Amino acid sequence: MGWSMRIKERLAKGQLVRTFLVGQLSHPKVIEMVGLSGGWDAVWIDQEHAGLTIAQIEEAARAARGVGLDSFVRLAPTDYATVMRVLEAGAGGVMAAQVRSARQAEEIVSWSKFHPRGVRGINGTGFDGQYGALPLADYIRKANAENFVSIQIEHVDALEAVEQIAAVKDVDVLCIGTADLSQSMGIPGQYEHPRVQQAIERIAQAARDHGIHWAILPFSPAHAAACRQMGCRMLVLGVDTRLVLRGIQSQLTEYCDCI
Repeated sequence: MGWSMRIKERLAKGQLVRTFLVGQLSHPKVIEMVGLSGGWDAVWIDQEHAGLTIAQIEEAARAARGVGLDSFVRLAPTDYATVMRVLEAGAGGVMAAQVRSARQAEEIVSWSKFHPRGVRGINGTGFDGQYGALPLADYIRKANAENFVSIQIEHVDALEAVEQIAAVKDVDVLCIGTADLSQSMGIPGQYEHPRVQQAIERIAQAARDHGIHWAILPFSPAHAAACRQMGCRMLVLGVDTRLVLRGIQSQLTEYCDCI
């Protein structure tokens, strides 16, 4: 009954949420492999860069549920219908990319929630309404309580408004996009630059001040450990294409060393 709340439950308890990103190689079997390997809590389904269809998102979310993983979909700068449809497809929540203001963050939350918090249209015939079997009042209550909303902070405009964005009611997580954030600062890829580190600290502080959480895709194990020490409780520790490439290269090196 219902969908997974692993992300929100673990964050509420101060526990780490280990997240795996699927995009270019998003396939139910990949997600099943992640879940069956153990140790992971959620999958980030990347619609922004991979251009996934609703049918693909639906299958990915179904596979995640089947192996006990929560799921959320990262959306391109978007509109109401895009937010609503992935929730009806069974994703546990949304992550909005390229948000630059509190007004935009408020729109995302409003599109994700039913009355009295938002303006999402009612249609209980998707998975989140148990295909029409869930009574309307229960459907609205569960969706409003359980859907996960993350806002990406990945531009200097968002950084300058981060305190206001963090204050938007029902934003659960600020996700730091260090690649685009560093690019917007004019220092692309310089993740250890003092300005980038200061930005991370500011975002972390804004999250703490407003009683929410922050997430990041760390660029090294040492960086992951440092972020956790700073209070980060949601780390994206795997990306589908990177791990496949690493496996391919490792396999070739292993055999080339002895033949």
